Amino acid sequence: MLRTLSIRDFVIVDAIELDFSSGFTVFTGETGAGKSILLDALALALGERGDASVVREGAAKADISAEFAVANGVGEWLDVNEFGTEEGSVMLRRVVDNAGRSKAFINGVAATATQLRELGDLLVDIHGQHAHQSLLKSDAQRALLDNQAGLQDGVREVQGLHKAWRALGKQREEFEHNARNVLLERERLEWQVGELEKLAAKPGEWAEISNEHSRLSHAASLIEGAQEALDALSETDDRPMLSQLSILIQKIGKLADIDEGLKPVQETLEPARIQLQEAVYALNDYLGRIELDPERLRVVEARLEALHATARKFHVAPDDLPQEFERLAAQLKQLADASDLDGLRKQEAAAEAGYRTAAAKLTKARTKAAQELGAAVTAAMQDLSMAGGRFEIALNPCEPQAFGLEQVEFLVAAHPGTTPKPLSKVASGGELARIALAISVIASCATATPTLIFDEVDSGIGGGVAEVVGRLLKRLGQDRQVLCVTHLPQVASQGNQHFQVSKQTAEGRTASRIEVLDAKARVEEVARMLGGLEITATTRKHARELLAL
Repeated sequence: MLRTLSIRDFVIVDAIELDFSSGFTVFTGETGAGKSILLDALALALGERGDASVVREGAAKADISAEFAVANGVGEWLDVNEFGTEEGSVMLRRVVDNAGRSKAFINGVAATATQLRELGDLLVDIHGQHAHQSLLKSDAQRALLDNQAGLQDGVREVQGLHKAWRALGKQREEFEHNARNVLLERERLEWQVGELEKLAAKPGEWAEISNEHSRLSHAASLIEGAQEALDALSETDDRPMLSQLSILIQKIGKLADIDEGLKPVQETLEPARIQLQEAVYALNDYLGRIELDPERLRVVEARLEALHATARKFHVAPDDLPQEFERLAAQLKQLADASDLDGLRKQEAAAEAGYRTAAAKLTKARTKAAQELGAAVTAAMQDLSMAGGRFEIALNPCEPQAFGLEQVEFLVAAHPGTTPKPLSKVASGGELARIALAISVIASCATATPTLIFDEVDSGIGGGVAEVVGRLLKRLGQDRQVLCVTHLPQVASQGNQHFQVSKQTAEGRTASRIEVLDAKARVEEVARMLGGLEITATTRKHARELLAL
């Protein structure tokens, strides 16, 4: 429930601190005093849009804070979104400066307006004074029924399936319309993929074949050069290098026996001899493997030319031919899947079947909910001076839509013996207001929201009906915290807590004030609501009677 509300420099409010209790709380005051401004401020703290116009004239910023008791899954939401809780409460704060910039906080931690709205939906349910007007719209009627029955998940599922079905239908229509162009593109891709598939270029092949071609085309020079090097190292008749080095090492070794100063020279030359010997082994191995192979050279040259010519044709580097094949093959597969008219039709039919199954399930749930809500509102109408009246909800079949297979229509028979007709055609302003109030109360009973706000939803009601409305809201306040802005003394007298909102002008500036009324002040306020500007002993007596009831 709402515990405190702090408002600074909001519209015509300079500074207000309010403490709230449980039960039924009423706000009263003369027209224009700012009763609804308080609820507007609370709505801003709950994430509603705000701009520079909400900042009191001459002030730098508007600052609204609201403290709530934590309940009904609020703690879990705070944990998931990493906002801590303190002593079972949560603090929401919204600041809007005179440039229109907005900041939001939850328990002192910066938050987004979206997060405020999500949390606000768990804390407060607001019924505005124009709610009865929205009841005349089919979309609002459907949304109210779905929300009342908790069908939001089913509605989202139907919407998603309808979107998928329509997307496949559009794809099929586009293919039928562009079949010729699609066929030509498919033939082009098939030819290109066929060319590359026939070539069968492998990753890294271009580098390998290039190296092999270089080796084969220079085989004679390679053999001759390697043999010359081998001869010079170990096979020439004129004392090869290896033999000369071995003889030199022996001589230095003998001299080192005489003078150890030559020992390092001997040790340096020995690794050189070993390296030369290794080079001889390597040259012999190389000459044993390399050979002149004109036939293989022709094969390699032909492969090089094929790779190079195909790469030039496809405008890619020879190294990129394997990747180009994969890219074009993927395009061909995608086009083949997309241009498979029979396949598309089957997918579309399957999507339609899935949609209709889910929509039929939603229809069944709506039918049950419509009967229950119709009966509940009908019962409430009997207490609101509409004895014998009936409220029904018709589900009129329609073409498949994102919202399902039926239009929702509220029907009412305001008098006994009449046939229910559309709400927009038969209900007077007062009747519509009463029906809207009944629906609001019933819908609120179906939710777990701890705080309910009614902003002049009793407009268009008077007399004994107003007293019934007051009792209805008071009874609702036994289970929830109910805040109500009202202009009816019969409703105000039912409140457990009573705030009076007034407007005062000082030094050319107007500001709203609000105060909690004690028993004596309540008599005066209810009397004012009954008798207008002139309060008489009779109106005071009547006010005391209302409060006593």
